[in-house]
Amino acid sequence: MYNVVAYQVANAIQVKDCKQQLEWRLLFSDSDELFYKYSQDKFIYIFQYGMMSFFNMSDVEISDVLKFLKPFCKEYISDKISEEVTIAIQPEVIKIEFEQIILPSVDEEMIRLVMLNASQSVALNRYSEITEELLVETNQHTLYLENKGKLDISGNKLKRFIGKTLNIKNKISENLYIFDAPEITWEDEQLNKLNADLKQTFDLKDRYHLIHDRIDIIKENLELFKDIMDHNESSRLEWIIIILILVEVVDMFIAKFLF
Repeated sequence: MYNVVAYQVANAIQVKDCKQQLEWRLLFSDSDELFYKYSQDKFIYIFQYGMMSFFNMSDVEISDVLKFLKPFCKEYISDKISEEVTIAIQPEVIKIEFEQIILPSVDEEMIRLVMLNASQSVALNRYSEITEELLVETNQHTLYLENKGKLDISGNKLKRFIGKTLNIKNKISENLYIFDAPEITWEDEQLNKLNADLKQTFDLKDRYHLIHDRIDIIKENLELFKDIMDHNESSRLEWIIIILILVEVVDMFIAKFLF
């Protein structure tokens, strides 16, 4: 029995710098990912968006690797979100069960797919937590609007809120390729089926849609807040103009009758 453990270790990892410094055997790399063979039947997967995944490595080995890679991390996360998957080896069998994944051998590409999907699952967990917090905060503002008939958020705070929501949406779109099959699956039916089954088992697509639905709800509320704020600002300017005109008219009358 083997295990895959995926962690969210940082908001971002400097993949380019890692590639230049690490001496493990590099099996795959692109601008966002590094897949290494750490030693015999031990693998490490590093993702630009702050994820790391380990195959068949002890807690001590994982801890040592994390300490070694910490300087390459931006905004290191101590309280890590994780996901663990058990892998059993059974010749000529590829099967995904409730509690474990059965593979025919310790195949590098198959292991890589399991590590990739486990990492995407952890990333979804993190974004789910973030969007849930944003939605709760948004609901607090809408409840105040319902009860008081006005907003309890300033213009600058609203702009920062909008910016935060858009940045999260952009990060999800850039870093999570739930609907894209890795190149290794394009010409291998076995790998393609394994990848599809893993996505279904981890429920990646439904969870991805749920997160996007939350963001859409938050955006819709924020756009309404902005419209209300713009309307209030416009009304305020109109009253200022009216008052200035009245002052000017009064001043003209005073000047006419007194002089």
